[in-house]
Amino acid sequence: MRTADARMLYRLKRWLSPDLAIDLGTANTLIAVQGAGVVLDEPSVVALQKGTRKVLGRGTAVGKLARQMLGRTPDSITTVKPIQDGAITDFELCEAMLRYFIRKAARTTPGIRPNVVIAVPGGITPVERRAVFNSAERAGAGRVYLVSESKAASIGAGLPIAEPVANLICEIGGGTTEVAVLSLAEIVASKSLRIAGDDFDQAIVDYLKRNFSLRIGDQTAEQLKIRVGCAYPLDQELTSEVRGLDLVSGVPRRAIVTSEEIREALRGPLEAVLNGVKSVIEQCDPELVADLSDTGMVLSGGGAMLPGMDLFFREQLGIPVRLAADPQRTVIRGTAICVEHLHEWKDSLESSDGSY
Repeated sequence: MRTADARMLYRLKRWLSPDLAIDLGTANTLIAVQGAGVVLDEPSVVALQKGTRKVLGRGTAVGKLARQMLGRTPDSITTVKPIQDGAITDFELCEAMLRYFIRKAARTTPGIRPNVVIAVPGGITPVERRAVFNSAERAGAGRVYLVSESKAASIGAGLPIAEPVANLICEIGGGTTEVAVLSLAEIVASKSLRIAGDDFDQAIVDYLKRNFSLRIGDQTAEQLKIRVGCAYPLDQELTSEVRGLDLVSGVPRRAIVTSEEIREALRGPLEAVLNGVKSVIEQCDPELVADLSDTGMVLSGGGAMLPGMDLFFREQLGIPVRLAADPQRTVIRGTAICVEHLHEWKDSLESSDGSY
């Protein structure tokens, strides 16, 4: 009878306030609701009245609306990214952003707080971890659990991490790149790099400034990366027009940029990610390294969608490399699986009460 009552109470709580999975990313925040899948995917951006801590639109100028204002705001408005390089840099704004996203993503019942599993970079400090716990709890979460992005990405990519075989994952997000080898459901070796998609964009900005005397914004660089960016020579190289400010004359100017030039611009950050992967492989025992000749590496994250990324790593590492299905949502899929089976996973996750 007690077991039946407990199950009934659990189902009632799940209906009143379903548990949530959150991928708190530098570029985007994604939320999956227990039993419903991914329901929210919005930029991690907040718009403020300049000189104040007041979020515009009565707290609603968050996400997509705030993203539209980036680089286009008058002096009275400022846009802020409360998460940089995978870590919370503005606790108050991150809390406001999370509260808005949680309310938008799922129904909530006063007095009943949902359990929340949040994917975080493996290299964040204890202070940064505590910031995630505090921000989530103040935003309306109940019990908070943390899962490393590399483990979440491995689960979301469908890798057999519970088996005694090496599984290599490289998750290239907006602010961090997570590289890890997992075996028997645990991380054997890992590295968290604060080099990722945002650095790709900045490399393009710097290249055009240096070689074209043209100043462009981050969003223009991102669009250029999407249109003609590549990590490996294409069968047919591409060209694209870019508009920016001529640094010599001080007037707007157009220029034609090729995919070869963008590939050259991206060489630095790509080599940094490659060196990170190599350093993780070097940490592994010979038996696990031998496994990688067969199992290879899986790429995930938005940065992994750069054309030719798999071919670049395959040539440099000499192992099979493949792109995960829907790579931008690999982490949230894995985090959502942890939420759906929380009773099985919670003992291996760090929780807000300090336990595992």
